[in-house]
Amino acid sequence: MNYKKEKKVLNGFWVAVSTGAFLFAYSSLVPLSIAQTKTGTTVGQFLLIEPSARTAAMGNAGVTGMNEAISAYFNPASLGVLQSTDVQFTHSTWLAGIMFDYAAVAVKVGLENTILLSVTSLNSGQINVRTVNQPLGTGEKYSVTDLALGLGYGQRITDRFSVGLQLKYVQETIWHSTLSAAALDLGTLYDIIPNTLRLGASISNFGTRGKYEGTDLQIRYAPNPDMNGSNNALPGQALTDSYPLPLLFRVGLGYTLNFGASNQFNIVVDAYHPSDNTESISFGGEWKFMDTFSFRAGYQNLFQQDSEVGLTLGAGIKYDLYKYMFRFDYAWADAGRLGSTQRFTVGLGF
Repeated sequence: MNYKKEKKVLNGFWVAVSTGAFLFAYSSLVPLSIAQTKTGTTVGQFLLIEPSARTAAMGNAGVTGMNEAISAYFNPASLGVLQSTDVQFTHSTWLAGIMFDYAAVAVKVGLENTILLSVTSLNSGQINVRTVNQPLGTGEKYSVTDLALGLGYGQRITDRFSVGLQLKYVQETIWHSTLSAAALDLGTLYDIIPNTLRLGASISNFGTRGKYEGTDLQIRYAPNPDMNGSNNALPGQALTDSYPLPLLFRVGLGYTLNFGASNQFNIVVDAYHPSDNTESISFGGEWKFMDTFSFRAGYQNLFQQDSEVGLTLGAGIKYDLYKYMFRFDYAWADAGRLGSTQRFTVGLGF
């Protein structure tokens, strides 16, 4: 790639980064309070659960991640450099017994284009319905379910630069009430030194606001409770406010170092600027032996105010199975006073 073309690509990269930062700033114009953060001011928090066991073990620093379909969660531009069609599935028993599942299918279309389909699911399981008059339960059950459907596309523009995007439909359901929204993820990925040093940036969950609607919000009210003869049980509906999705801007570096033909070290670091929390940094590393066994460690959300997460650990195995490449990854992550979380990811490349 000649100098002029490379300069244009770099300019394009920074334009994309600046655009992402502008979209983030535009969508988060909320009056700030010196005494408190904006934690708890967004809906769709399940969108922030990172699905990749491999990346989770490296502190969830994934904006420069590559070579797996789930990398598109962190940066859709990773689809542009995906080497083959890839299918992955992640399962996790999340905090408080909540079940989290994520599936992604990335299909190569030519040498430089990839299309992604993804599904995210979160389920609380059955919960007892309790009221003031019946604190031990009414005998009814309810559940909280979250769902996100994604359609993504990534393209390799040059041998060093790729871009990508993902459109998502988001739905949250609590018993008989539902919230829905639409979101967009954008990302860029640039090889500063081919196969060695990468720079990535992405913005996730830029979308519409959502509010709950449903039969659970139907009420009976009395317009004139002190007036004799008035109807004290008129049908009505409680109105809920609308809230934004948890917007997140990532930028990071990835560095690959090879020691002979059997040992490879990957080091990653990401900086986060969320719309509903304080800024933080995550970092981690991976040692790959014989391109088969991997051992990983990291630390997530360093400097985040009141953070409950920290150390992450994990391992993985990869081997060829006929014409397919099979992968299994495991991650453990500290969650402070809430305990810990575990992720299991299986993948198949072909």
